[in-house]
Amino acid sequence: MKNVFSPDAPQPIGPYSQAIIVGNFVFVSGQIGLDAKTGELVSSKIEEQTEFAIRHIEAILKSVNLDLKNVVKTTIFLKNMSDFTRVNLVYERFFGDTKPARSCVGVLELPKNALIEIEAIAYKF
Repeated sequence: MKNVFSPDAPQPIGPYSQAIIVGNFVFVSGQIGLDAKTGELVSSKIEEQTEFAIRHIEAILKSVNLDLKNVVKTTIFLKNMSDFTRVNLVYERFFGDTKPARSCVGVLELPKNALIEIEAIAYKF
Protein backbone atom coordinates (compact mmCIF):
# COMPACT_ATOMS: atom_id res chain seq x y z
CA MET A 1 0.00 0.00 0.00
CA LYS A 2 1.33 3.43 -0.96
CA ASN A 3 0.02 6.93 -0.25
CA VAL A 4 -0.37 9.29 -3.20
CA PHE A 5 0.18 13.05 -3.06
CA SER A 6 -0.24 15.68 -5.75
CA PRO A 7 0.59 19.33 -5.07
CA ASP A 8 -1.91 20.20 -7.85
CA ALA A 9 -4.90 19.01 -5.80
CA PRO A 10 -6.15 20.35 -2.46
CA GLN A 11 -4.56 19.09 0.72
CA PRO A 12 -6.81 16.67 2.61
CA ILE A 13 -8.99 18.47 5.15
CA GLY A 14 -8.95 15.48 7.50
CA PRO A 15 -6.89 12.43 8.48
CA TYR A 16 -6.81 10.73 5.07
CA SER A 17 -4.71 10.50 1.90
CA GLN A 18 -5.52 12.03 -1.49
CA ALA A 19 -5.28 8.47 -2.81
CA ILE A 20 -3.90 5.05 -1.97
CA ILE A 21 -2.33 2.54 -4.36
CA VAL A 22 -3.06 -1.12 -3.65
CA GLY A 23 -1.73 -3.48 -6.31
CA ASN A 24 -2.90 -2.13 -9.68
CA PHE A 25 -5.73 -0.10 -8.14
CA VAL A 26 -5.68 3.56 -7.15
CA PHE A 27 -8.42 4.62 -4.73
CA VAL A 28 -8.90 8.40 -4.96
CA SER A 29 -10.52 10.08 -1.96
CA GLY A 30 -13.57 12.25 -2.51
CA GLN A 31 -12.76 15.56 -4.15
CA ILE A 32 -14.81 18.74 -3.89
CA GLY A 33 -14.59 21.96 -5.88
CA LEU A 34 -11.87 23.64 -3.87
CA ASP A 35 -9.21 26.01 -5.10
CA ALA A 36 -6.03 24.01 -4.41
CA LYS A 37 -4.16 27.12 -3.27
CA THR A 38 -6.74 28.80 -1.02
CA GLY A 39 -8.69 25.78 0.18
CA GLU A 40 -11.94 27.64 -0.51
CA LEU A 41 -14.79 26.62 -2.80
CA VAL A 42 -14.24 27.93 -6.33
CA SER A 43 -17.84 28.92 -6.90
CA SER A 44 -21.41 28.42 -5.76
CA LYS A 45 -22.25 26.91 -9.19
CA ILE A 46 -22.57 23.14 -9.52
CA GLU A 47 -20.88 23.11 -12.94
CA GLU A 48 -17.72 24.79 -11.68
CA GLN A 49 -17.53 22.68 -8.52
CA THR A 50 -17.96 19.53 -10.64
CA GLU A 51 -15.21 20.60 -13.03
CA PHE A 52 -12.76 21.33 -10.23
CA ALA A 53 -13.53 18.04 -8.44
CA ILE A 54 -12.77 16.12 -11.65
CA ARG A 55 -9.65 18.18 -12.34
CA HIS A 56 -8.38 17.28 -8.85
CA ILE A 57 -8.94 13.59 -9.60
CA GLU A 58 -7.01 14.11 -12.86
CA ALA A 59 -4.12 15.76 -11.00
CA ILE A 60 -3.92 12.98 -8.43
CA LEU A 61 -3.95 10.31 -11.14
CA LYS A 62 -1.37 12.21 -13.19
CA SER A 63 0.98 12.13 -10.20
CA VAL A 64 1.10 8.32 -10.63
CA ASN A 65 1.22 8.42 -14.44
CA LEU A 66 -2.48 7.63 -14.98
CA ASP A 67 -5.40 9.61 -16.38
CA LEU A 68 -9.19 9.54 -16.47
CA LYS A 69 -9.13 6.67 -18.99
CA ASN A 70 -7.89 4.50 -16.11
CA VAL A 71 -10.95 5.26 -13.97
CA VAL A 72 -13.17 2.19 -13.63
CA LYS A 73 -15.64 3.48 -11.01
CA THR A 74 -16.77 6.80 -9.59
CA THR A 75 -19.14 7.71 -6.82
CA ILE A 76 -20.81 11.11 -6.88
CA PHE A 77 -22.33 12.65 -3.78
CA LEU A 78 -24.79 15.44 -4.57
CA LYS A 79 -26.30 17.90 -2.15
CA ASN A 80 -29.18 18.52 -4.60
CA MET A 81 -30.29 15.68 -6.86
CA SER A 82 -31.91 18.36 -9.02
CA ASP A 83 -28.34 19.14 -10.20
CA PHE A 84 -27.97 15.63 -11.69
CA THR A 85 -28.45 16.67 -15.34
CA ARG A 86 -26.05 19.62 -15.09
CA VAL A 87 -23.43 17.42 -13.41
CA ASN A 88 -23.78 14.87 -16.21
CA LEU A 89 -23.02 17.51 -18.84
CA VAL A 90 -19.72 18.41 -17.16
CA TYR A 91 -18.90 14.79 -16.31
CA GLU A 92 -19.37 13.69 -19.92
CA ARG A 93 -16.92 16.36 -21.15
CA PHE A 94 -14.19 14.75 -19.06
CA PHE A 95 -15.02 11.06 -19.35
CA GLY A 96 -16.46 10.96 -22.89
CA ASP A 97 -16.47 7.44 -24.26
CA THR A 98 -14.66 5.98 -21.23
CA LYS A 99 -17.90 5.81 -19.20
CA PRO A 100 -16.69 4.20 -15.95
CA ALA A 101 -19.19 2.48 -13.68
CA ARG A 102 -20.82 5.06 -11.43
CA SER A 103 -23.10 5.61 -8.48
CA CYS A 104 -24.76 8.90 -7.58
CA VAL A 105 -26.08 9.47 -4.09
CA GLY A 106 -28.03 12.39 -2.65
CA VAL A 107 -26.63 13.61 0.66
CA LEU A 108 -27.66 16.17 3.26
CA GLU A 109 -24.28 17.87 3.66
CA LEU A 110 -20.73 17.83 2.30
CA PRO A 111 -17.47 19.28 3.65
CA LYS A 112 -17.19 23.07 3.38
CA ASN A 113 -20.85 23.14 2.28
CA ALA A 114 -19.85 21.88 -1.18
CA LEU A 115 -22.54 20.94 -3.68
CA ILE A 116 -20.72 17.85 -4.98
CA GLU A 117 -18.02 15.38 -4.02
CA ILE A 118 -16.58 12.78 -6.38
CA GLU A 119 -14.42 9.78 -5.50
CA ALA A 120 -12.80 7.44 -8.02
CA ILE A 121 -11.19 4.06 -8.40
CA ALA A 122 -8.61 3.72 -11.17
CA TYR A 123 -6.81 0.67 -12.50
CA LYS A 124 -3.26 0.51 -13.89
CA PHE A 125 -3.71 -1.45 -17.14
